[in-house]
Amino acid sequence: MKIGVFNCEGTIYAIEDRCSHDDGPLAEGEFDPATCTVICPRHGSIFDLTTGRPKTLPAFKPVKTFPTAVENDTVTLEVA
Repeated sequence: MKIGVFNCEGTIYAIEDRCSHDDGPLAEGEFDPATCTVICPRHGSIFDLTTGRPKTLPAFKPVKTFPTAVENDTVTLEVA
């Protein structure tokens, strides 16, 4: 599984790097740190990085999110 890691104005979020609509690579999409969203580069669904939920169609199912921590400039993820 691939995971996208994003820095939203100092807070780190990690989500599954797979659009729930068509498996597009979310980490390659346009990222907006101010709204903490990413746009799927294939069909334009906007995903909320804090929850993994899509904000626009055509995606309607959320993607997985992963808890993160930063210690001594190292980002760690909790992947279950």
